[in-house]
Amino acid sequence: MTNPEPLLLDEATRRKFEQLSLVASKVRAGAMKGERRSIKRGTSIEFADYRNYVPGDDLRRLDWNVYARLERPYVKLLEDEEDLAVHVLLDASASMDWGDETAPDQHKLLFSKRLFAALGYIALSENDRVMMSAFSQSSVESFGPSRGRGQTVAMLRYTHQLKSGGVTDLNLMIKDYALRAGRPGLCFIISDMFSPTGYLDGLNTLLGKGYEVVILHVLSPDEITPPLTGDLRLVDVETGAFQEVTLDSTMREIYIRRLEAWRQEIRAECTRRGVHYLPLVTDLAWEKVILYELRKLGLVK
Repeated sequence: MTNPEPLLLDEATRRKFEQLSLVASKVRAGAMKGERRSIKRGTSIEFADYRNYVPGDDLRRLDWNVYARLERPYVKLLEDEEDLAVHVLLDASASMDWGDETAPDQHKLLFSKRLFAALGYIALSENDRVMMSAFSQSSVESFGPSRGRGQTVAMLRYTHQLKSGGVTDLNLMIKDYALRAGRPGLCFIISDMFSPTGYLDGLNTLLGKGYEVVILHVLSPDEITPPLTGDLRLVDVETGAFQEVTLDSTMREIYIRRLEAWRQEIRAECTRRGVHYLPLVTDLAWEKVILYELRKLGLVK
């Protein structure tokens, strides 16, 4: 019998995240409004507009006079409030099912699911419009579009049940998402970036549609620095293909240099396109990614 997966977000962590908001610097404000303070409109508290009530909204913001006339609930909005569309995409291919059994918190998929859930939780707490999708093999499991704190339990249940499997064509999945997801916004992609077709076509499609993109590149410590040497059979966990290799200290150093060059190439391609790139290793405490690393990039405040 296997042990149940650890809790994705404990109560203390959720309380910390409730004080945060996600920040987009390049996408336009949404057509709808939320609870976010606009950097464009100053600090006015004048009435600006209405929007439909959704579960999780503060009932004190309902306009009861409008409800009495129209028999439909509407929430009053202030001038300094604007909505952000938040898209969080998770690579759930088989290569994400990897980690040291002696350090379960460093498992790539669990680490990534916690980031996935945390970003969704912060956005829902801020009443942003949230869309979340996990890609595995040729299938997509989605949550949303949703908004409001009332949706956080459903979001956490959705994230908890996600499993990895098969080969993910990251390029195709991202491109398809960009074409069907509707209103662009701040888009996080959480992946190990192991994709047979690359990622640039999908990334270019997202950018062409007006998304501001963040890539969280997740690898495990033994993918960065292989601990093994000798005659080995390396098996691709996604395709089952294998390769016989002899890994000595020289080959190990070549591998490490090539992997670092690959990460730097991704960084360069992202920089060229104005994409935020954050390389991560799962021996980092995952909540520090939210509380420190994304703050340093100006994506969380």
